Amino acid sequence: MQFGIERLLQNPTLRAPLAGQRVALLAHPASVTRDLTHSLDALAALPDVRLSAAFGPQHGLRGDKQDNMVESPDYLDPRLGIPVYSLYGSVRRPTDAMMASFDVLLVDLQDLGCRIYTFITTLRYVLEAAATHGKVVWVLDRPNPAGRPVEGTLLREGWESFVGAGPMPMRHGMTMGELGHWFIATLGLKLDYQVITMDGWSPDAALGYGWPTERSWVNPSPNAANLSMARAYAGTVMLEGTTLSEGRGTTRPLELFGAPDIDPVRLLGDMRRMAPEWMAGCVLRPCYFEPTFHKHAGQLCAGIQIHVEDPTHYDHAAFRPWRLQALAFKALRAQAPGYPLWRDFPYEYEHDRLAIDLINGGPVLREWVDDPNSKPADLDAITRPDEAAWEVERKPHLLY
Repeated sequence: MQFGIERLLQNPTLRAPLAGQRVALLAHPASVTRDLTHSLDALAALPDVRLSAAFGPQHGLRGDKQDNMVESPDYLDPRLGIPVYSLYGSVRRPTDAMMASFDVLLVDLQDLGCRIYTFITTLRYVLEAAATHGKVVWVLDRPNPAGRPVEGTLLREGWESFVGAGPMPMRHGMTMGELGHWFIATLGLKLDYQVITMDGWSPDAALGYGWPTERSWVNPSPNAANLSMARAYAGTVMLEGTTLSEGRGTTRPLELFGAPDIDPVRLLGDMRRMAPEWMAGCVLRPCYFEPTFHKHAGQLCAGIQIHVEDPTHYDHAAFRPWRLQALAFKALRAQAPGYPLWRDFPYEYEHDRLAIDLINGGPVLREWVDDPNSKPADLDAITRPDEAAWEVERKPHLLY
């Protein structure tokens, strides 16, 4: 198969509209071709493409800023001599001066298929700026490694943030190119927008169910280390809003969770009694780990690792990471009603709202966890209509 960048590089006809235009690229470390050449270098080698600028999202164009709210500066590319603007530094929306540096913006970002992943928000912001400034945007499409499944409540009105770009569920099941079409339709934007589609992407095909397993994996962010993380992320990302470790500071971040005072065997037993169907499609293993940095650094944590790599026990359709993680929170709350689960700290430049609510696009999940009388069926009753509505809403924008 071919990603959008590869089709653009190999087909001069596709590139023809770029002739005479100043071209900018929005990319990150995972923006590579099949032979692992960075997209910026590959485009710079073309005699018919005139690169005038580049942009980097959260974590940077070339580098790997480790955590949230660790900003990247603007700089001059030492080899190409073009400005590299940070969209996760002094600004998160491109300025007028940045927009004046190009005519056509190529967006080549590897996403993880989760609303919380900030590259989606950056896409929205550049589309809005392009509509205002009369610029052209092309998305060079890449796979959604989490595939097509949909899960989670829709972001509620008024809960938009840098980790919540619009009313979509946590696991949206779309590519960046498709999301661009949805943003334009939802926001009523007027601009010249094009998707350089992939060739041969089969999101429902085993073994990858979204990710072509014959391709090399390059981390799109420092803690997105593999396909297993991408599959679990729509659930494990919620751990960022809790006092539980999400495995940052270990070799398997966002595939496991725990804390020094957790009994994983008891936790799994209570989860199984509450909603065994929410634990389907994966294997959950009690584990122990000691983070070298971040939450509980240097302390032995007990917890659970989510295994979704073995095709003999991974069921793509049955695995529901958002519900699985919600169930773990619910079981812990039932065991220890006073457990200090929700972390109160500045999260993605928000200081007045709890991180767990920002992550979920509203307080629904937290309130369900904290209500001693609520049942799994109660959360399902709220979530299933949202999921069904999203399936209908996204359908006109699907390209594959």
